[in-house]
Amino acid sequence: MASFINILTHLTPPPFTAPEEYDGLEYRWKLFTFRPAYFKNELYLLGALLFYVAFFFLGQSINSRRAEKWCAPLSFSNTHWRRVNGYRNLLKDQFSSPYVNGLVRDGHSDFFTFSTGRKNVASLHTIFKLKPYHDLAQTLFQTFWALVDLQYNPKNDLQLDFKLFPSVLPHDFVWAVVVKDELKSIKDGRWDLTFTKTSENSLLPPNLSIMSEFADVTEAIFKSTAILDALKDPKIAPYFRSLSVTDQPQERPSKLSEPEKHVILSLVCPSPSHVDDLNGLVSALFPFVDSLSKISLRPETKSKLKKVRENLEKSLKVEAEQAKKEEVSREDQKAAKRKAEEERISKLSSAEQQKILERERKRSIRKSQGKAVRKV
Repeated sequence: MASFINILTHLTPPPFTAPEEYDGLEYRWKLFTFRPAYFKNELYLLGALLFYVAFFFLGQSINSRRAEKWCAPLSFSNTHWRRVNGYRNLLKDQFSSPYVNGLVRDGHSDFFTFSTGRKNVASLHTIFKLKPYHDLAQTLFQTFWALVDLQYNPKNDLQLDFKLFPSVLPHDFVWAVVVKDELKSIKDGRWDLTFTKTSENSLLPPNLSIMSEFADVTEAIFKSTAILDALKDPKIAPYFRSLSVTDQPQERPSKLSEPEKHVILSLVCPSPSHVDDLNGLVSALFPFVDSLSKISLRPETKSKLKKVRENLEKSLKVEAEQAKKEEVSREDQKAAKRKAEEERISKLSSAEQQKILERERKRSIRKSQGKAVRKV
């Protein structure tokens, strides 16, 4: 017992003894004494932790307010109702179900709304992809990399994706109006716009370019719709990125599928105090969608558009057949390997065959146990 006590005595650290010459700030309460000078490192760590937590909640609040203000209702200001920071009432006027499931959050920087129940529009997805203000590491990286790579320019992205009913757009084509500064990034990120050629148009502001498969498409759109006035509005210049009409997916498909027609408006999401600057443009999209059925193309243009899609369909079929052949080849190789292994085992003695069977049985048991754990 004495030896055990001696061991504990040696293992126990000596009590802390404050130097007698300490003459700094200290706080005393009964038997307790606190001397801040001895906790400088802990104070710095606590300050860093509090800064990180405050940064997280502040960034989360900034993104939430930016998305929520876009969806805000009418508010009362002194003597009259006015629209403040939002399009809720615009969507209420246009859709029977303007906010299905409300504002949906995916993390702290991505938000979604879904609207449906309107003539010519199957659905409207409003997608917010905001900068990660809540994440200190990502914010520092984006700030640093923007200084290193001048082409890197992360933005608060807002996209209004109108999925159209098939009968709304009688022709298949890809067309877009794009801010010139966005041409490179949009070509890299939108496969459907690789169908187009870029050109200038005197009817548009000088900072905008046309991306169209054929010039006839642009002429027909400007002739049949009234979108030009909205695009000329100087208020939208800081926020407008692109407006596109497309029958192709944004990413290259791996197989043939039924084409979907979309009108997509891509914006820089404005701050809550400037949301109303985009009222005119967003309001103009609904009559723009309704007027797409009036577009009339020349017969030779329709033939060229049809040929482009036929060539795409052929290439997708060839790729699908090639992928199927590769899959069949891999299955044949596995079958041949299995057969060779079975022939090898059949030539072994019964004892060795029994060992192999027992090993396979144990392996199958472990696999089944692993699946059961994952299900739980």
